[in-house]
Amino acid sequence: MPDTHTDVLVAGAGPAGLTLACELGLAGVRTTVLERDPAPPGFCRGFNLNARSLDLLDRRGLADRFLAEGPTLPATTFTGTAALDLTAMRTRHPYVLGIAQTRVEELLAERARESGVRILRGHRLTGFREDDEGVTADVTTPDGPRRLRCRWLAGCDGGRSTVRKLAGIAFPGTPARRFTLLGDVVLADPAALPFGPTTGPGGASVFAVPRPGYVRLITAEPDPPEDRDAPVTRARFQDVLDRALGRHVALAEVHWLTRFGDAARLAERLRRGRVLLVGDAAHIHPPAGAIGVNAAIDDAMNLGWKLGLVARGLAPERLLESYHTERHAAGARLLRDTRVQALLAAEGERLAPLRDLLAELVTSEETAGFLAETVTGVGTRYPAHDPRGHPWEGRMLPDVPPPDGELPTHRTGGGVLLLDDTTAPPALREAAAPWADRVTVTTARPGELPDTCAVLVRPDGHIGWVAPPDTTTTAARDALAHWFGPPTALSTTC
Repeated sequence: MPDTHTDVLVAGAGPAGLTLACELGLAGVRTTVLERDPAPPGFCRGFNLNARSLDLLDRRGLADRFLAEGPTLPATTFTGTAALDLTAMRTRHPYVLGIAQTRVEELLAERARESGVRILRGHRLTGFREDDEGVTADVTTPDGPRRLRCRWLAGCDGGRSTVRKLAGIAFPGTPARRFTLLGDVVLADPAALPFGPTTGPGGASVFAVPRPGYVRLITAEPDPPEDRDAPVTRARFQDVLDRALGRHVALAEVHWLTRFGDAARLAERLRRGRVLLVGDAAHIHPPAGAIGVNAAIDDAMNLGWKLGLVARGLAPERLLESYHTERHAAGARLLRDTRVQALLAAEGERLAPLRDLLAELVTSEETAGFLAETVTGVGTRYPAHDPRGHPWEGRMLPDVPPPDGELPTHRTGGGVLLLDDTTAPPALREAAAPWADRVTVTTARPGELPDTCAVLVRPDGHIGWVAPPDTTTTAARDALAHWFGPPTALSTTC
């Protein structure tokens, strides 16, 4: 008999899977995370969290845990044209945080366990069968094969996602055409390469980034092997490095070598039945802007509160369709933005005039904020529930402290209904009462949102509904039911 004591099975313990697990654990949903690797990796893929991720984590009172781990920088680069001023963004975190992905995963795993989530390492999902009531997963474990029964399966297992393939979800897009080698190494002579770009006599360049105890070297691979998934050997990396520089730079130690390409793909569907895709399992893209970890957290925060409501029987399954609608569109924008940056960086002198134009836009007071919010995701706006609604519907709520000086931070994973006590009809508070287990009602005067008397804020911080001064209790109930399910709990039978 399969193990049946989990509601959601999460395949993959990277940033996507662990963030989703944190959200589900917070909602009181029984959650198990499967990770095929028996131990955390000895290498680190990324080294940053951007403003969008920090804004989302702040909704759970977690941002300070991450901010304590590293330095913040108020600027980043856009296609190497100029420094992009992040302070021009509308966010509480106008910077990028320097933090290793491995540490991000440790903090998320810590939080997940605090919430009652099981994390099983050395467990690989190899197959699954879906029926009307749930999913039975085949899992290889250190103790032999095992079957796990769950109600929902979340594929957070990377760009080569087993879950996506087994679910038969297409992964259209463009294959990799350019490849880059990355090496975390110790140089025999630390002074052999300055930090930053170094261009060799043939025009090839090597970018050196300081890391604790080693240096990260990044250079194009002009002639990748036929098998692009073949491991990068020390000899191969040394040869490409020397050719790029036009001279020999000896490596004393090698910590990690890898190859990545500029493929851009987006899953046709982010949900099929009881299977959902999150993070790299849903989309892969060029690494421009180091956005991968951040996009994974964004996906998981969008899905987590919705799946939490559905799994608890508080909302109908149709709520999960909004995950696909919102994050599939966000994924398409992500692919567009990263492909543009990769193209501009790779095309040499042919696109130099365009880079010059972008350099002006990056530094212009009128456009810098827009570009910064675009590439970081801070400007993300989801489709409004009512297409005729307020322009801020779907946007992240701006800072609007209520009279008592403390805005609910959604740490319980619920929503918040903000009422303007000068214009909101008293009946709105009564109208929201049946949703008291999911929505907190409080008083605030959202000055950035004129001509409104109430604002419904989703658990991920996005505005789900804006009420005009002449709103009705019927409109309020419709909005609450749309985002948080009916006032009477649905059956949880599975």
